[in-house]
Amino acid sequence: MIEAQATAKYVRTSAQKAGLVMDLIRGRSVNQALATLRFSHKRVARDIEKVLRSAIANAQQKPGFGGDADVLVVSACYADQGPSQKRVRPAPMGRAYRVLKRTAHLTVKVKEPVTVEAPAAAPGGGAPSVPARAPRKRAEASKAKTAPKVKAKAKSARTTKAAASARAKAAARGKAAPKAKAAPKARTKKSGGHAAEE
Repeated sequence: MIEAQATAKYVRTSAQKAGLVMDLIRGRSVNQALATLRFSHKRVARDIEKVLRSAIANAQQKPGFGGDADVLVVSACYADQGPSQKRVRPAPMGRAYRVLKRTAHLTVKVKEPVTVEAPAAAPGGGAPSVPARAPRKRAEASKAKTAPKVKAKAKSARTTKAAASARAKAAARGKAAPKAKAAPKARTKKSGGHAAEE
């Protein structure tokens, strides 16, 4: 795999401004990157274009290069901060303001894309075997959630059976089954000395 890079140092711009333009070309083919830089309104795009063309030329000089520069891709590009020039600007009432004229080091890397080979056919001319998928965790989780409900249903069935057997024993002895409790009597409230039902 061919990989090459180029660097331009002490470019008169800030690393932040150069990084905004480099984000536009990262991961693109060299033709798309050159077109993007050509029509960009940023002034630093001209310097980045020169560095990109230099990286392409460096890749063409590498031994084993196929000769087609159109297949190259911008694999990485970044801007490092360089030394800043300190200057002074006159200010009102005899004061002076500090001015920092920043510089940046621009680096662009290009490489050939990796070609992915097709999977080999299975013996016998059939399609390659696909491994069976593992059971989904979601189904196991749903089973775990439904398990307590089944236990609760079984418990309620046991209690109803026990109550039915108690009634059957009481009937066999000749006793009546216990009746349900009667509803509580309605309360009365006094209004003006008379009781009135609610």
